[in-house]
Amino acid sequence: MKIRLTLLTLLVAIFQSLTAIGAVQEIFVAPTGNDSNDGSSKHPLASLQGAIERVKALQDNASIEGFVVHLAAGTFTQYEALAIDHSLRKPIEFRGSESNSRTIISGAMQAGQFTAVNDNLWRVRIPEVARYGFRFEQIYINGERRFRAQSPNRGEFAAVKYAKHIPIDSTNLGRDIYGWTIVNITPKNPLPFGDACRTYYAGENLNDKKMEIIGEVMGRPLITFFHKWDTSRRPLLHVDSNGTMSVAGRGFYPWNTIDSRTRFIAENDTAFLDAEGEWILARDGWLYYIPCKGESIENTICQIPIAEQFITINGNGMEQQVDGVKFSNIDFKYASYITPEDGNNQMQAAAAIATVVEVNFARNIHLEECTIAHTGLGGVWFMRGCSDCTVERCHIYDLGASGVKIGETSIRENRDEITHHIKVDNNIIQHGGFVFPCAVGVTIFNASDNQITHNDIADFRYTGVSVGWVWGYSYSPSKRNIIEYNHIHHLGWAQLSDMGGVYTLGLSEGTSVSNNLLHDIYSLYYGGWGLYTDEGSSGIRIENNLVYNCKSGGFHQHYGKENVVRNNIFGGQIRTQLEASRIEPHLSFEFSHNIIYYSSGVMCGINWANVGHKSDYNCYFCTDTDKKIEFQGVKFEDWQAKGQDTHSVVADPQFADAKAGNFTPQNKAMLKQIGFKMFDYTKAGVYGSKEWRKKAELSNELKAAFDKLVSDYEQQKITDW
Repeated sequence: MKIRLTLLTLLVAIFQSLTAIGAVQEIFVAPTGNDSNDGSSKHPLASLQGAIERVKALQDNASIEGFVVHLAAGTFTQYEALAIDHSLRKPIEFRGSESNSRTIISGAMQAGQFTAVNDNLWRVRIPEVARYGFRFEQIYINGERRFRAQSPNRGEFAAVKYAKHIPIDSTNLGRDIYGWTIVNITPKNPLPFGDACRTYYAGENLNDKKMEIIGEVMGRPLITFFHKWDTSRRPLLHVDSNGTMSVAGRGFYPWNTIDSRTRFIAENDTAFLDAEGEWILARDGWLYYIPCKGESIENTICQIPIAEQFITINGNGMEQQVDGVKFSNIDFKYASYITPEDGNNQMQAAAAIATVVEVNFARNIHLEECTIAHTGLGGVWFMRGCSDCTVERCHIYDLGASGVKIGETSIRENRDEITHHIKVDNNIIQHGGFVFPCAVGVTIFNASDNQITHNDIADFRYTGVSVGWVWGYSYSPSKRNIIEYNHIHHLGWAQLSDMGGVYTLGLSEGTSVSNNLLHDIYSLYYGGWGLYTDEGSSGIRIENNLVYNCKSGGFHQHYGKENVVRNNIFGGQIRTQLEASRIEPHLSFEFSHNIIYYSSGVMCGINWANVGHKSDYNCYFCTDTDKKIEFQGVKFEDWQAKGQDTHSVVADPQFADAKAGNFTPQNKAMLKQIGFKMFDYTKAGVYGSKEWRKKAELSNELKAAFDKLVSDYEQQKITDW
C-alpha cells in the first residue's frame, strides 16, 4: 500500500508540474456554461461533447501534450453517448468535481409532478409519448428503480406445465410472421392475466376492468422465461382461454428450451398493476404509478431514462487506437433499454447485451472513482483490441445487466485484437441483472492477463465472476487471468441454476482463483456452487479461498484437467460440500490441504468418488455426530485404503465462531498435521477509507430477505434435475 501511495503521489506531482509549464491544457465545463464559449474557467463550456470539439480544435498545438477537462458540480443532461474516436490524438482526462457535490451525467428527463387518481394510484403525463411515440421500459423514483406492472408480483413466478413449439404462419394467426414462435403453456396456477383471459393482436387488449381508467397500454405484454442458466424475453402476441400463449422471436435453443421446470413472469399489462412501486405507461402519454409506503406527491421525483449509453470509445483498428482517456469523480446515472420487437433469445451471462460504457481498439482507458448506476444495460465493456485499461474504486450498481465485461465472445483471427491486461480493482459491483437476470458481475470472455481483484460483487441473480468462453479443450486465449481477493456473495436468489461464485471455462493455464471470500449462493435447482470449474477448465490454481453457505457445494468440477485446489476452507454448505461430474481418462484435479466442515447435507456428491483426482492432506469434520464421513457411501477408512486421503484427518478445526462467519481455525495440531497455512480472508473485498468499505455492505433488510428465501426454499425441498 505504501508503494502504491508513493507512486500515486509521484504521478500527481509530475502532472502538476506539466500543468504549471503549460504542457497540459485545461478546459472548463459547467451546467451553466455554453458550448460557444472558449472553455476557460470564466467562460466554461456546457457539455462533454463541447469539450471534445474544443480539444480537437487545439490538439495540433505542439506545445500542448494533453488535456484536462474540469467538470463542475451539478447535473449535465446527456441523451446521446459521448463518442470518442481515433481523431482524438492526445491524452485527455474528464475530471469531475472533487468537492462534496458530485458531477452527474444524467441520461434521463425529469417528469412533472404526479397527481392523484385515487388514494392508491397516481399519474403524470409524458407528452412525448402521444406526440412522438416515445417509449421507455424503466423509471426511477427518488433514485430507486421501479418495475413495470408484472404478474406474479416480484419474488414469485408462474410455472410451465406443458410447452410445445409451433411456427406461426397465416393459418394460425391470420398473417405471415417470419421467425416467430407459438408456445402452448398451461400454467400450474391460474393464468396471471387478470380474472379473464384476453386476446392480444397488435397491442390491443380486451376485457380489462382497469382499461376504463388507464386505456390502451404502450407496447405488448412481455414474458420473461427462466431457463436453466439463462433467460429469454418475448413479447406476447396472443393468449386464449385454453391457456395458450403465442410469443414473438425465434425458436428456443434445444440445450436450454422450455420444459416443465421453466418458470416465467409477465409484465406490462393493466391487469398486473396491483402492487406498491409498479407502473404502467398508456399510449395517450399517461404514466400510472402505485406509490410506495412513505411516498408523497410533493416528495416524489420521477426520472425517465432516454439515453441508452453514456460513452463509446472506438479506435480505427489496431493501427489507430484511441490512447489515453480517463474519467474520474463522475457519476453516470439513468440509462434506458428498449426491448426489440422479437424480444431477446437465451444467452448465457447476457453475453450479447451492451453496456453504457463501451471500448474498442483502445489502450490506457481509465475509470477512477466514478459511479455507474440505474441502467437498462450493463456497466462497462472492454471489447475488441483493448489493453492496459483500468476500472478502479468505482461504484457500479442497480444495473439492467452485467457489471464489467472484458473481451469478446468470438476469437479473432488476428490474435493482436484479443483484449488483454485489463485491471478491475477495488470496486463495488452490486445489484445487477434486473432486466437480464442471467447477467454476471464481472465477465472475462476471450481475453488474457486480466486482474479482477479486491472487488465486492453481490446481489446478482446469476454468477459473480465468469472466466473463459470456450467449452471443452479446443484453443482458448483466456490465460493467466487473476481472480483474487474478491468478496462475492448473495447471488442467485433461486432464480436460475448451473451457477457459481466464480465460474470458469476452457483451457486457462496460469489462471488463479485465490484469496476470495465467497458465501450465500443459492440456485433454483442444481448448481449454486462457490467455485465452479465447468467444461474444459484446465490449468487453474484455486487456493486460499473461504467458501460457505452455498447450496450445492463449495467446489464443483464438471470437467477439466490438472487444476489445483489447495489450502481452502469449505466451511459449511447447505446440501453438498464437494461435487464433480465427468469421468475422464486423465487427472482432473488435485485436492489437498483443504478444510471441509459442515453440519447439513452430505460430504460429497455426483461423481466425486469416481472422477480421476488426487486427494490428500485434508481435514474433514461434520458437527452432526450421527453422520459418518463418507465418500458417496465409501467409509473414510475404505477411502484411504483405495489410496485417497492417506494423510488426511477427521478432526474438528475448532473455528472461532463459524455461525458468525469467523472461520479462523484454532486446532493448531490439525493445521500442522495437514500442512494448512492460514490466510487472512478479511483482506478480500474493497479497501481504503472506512466510508468506502461501509458502502460495500449490503443492507440488513436485503440480507434478511436472502436468508428467508433460502429457508423457504429449503423447506419446500425442491429437488435438483
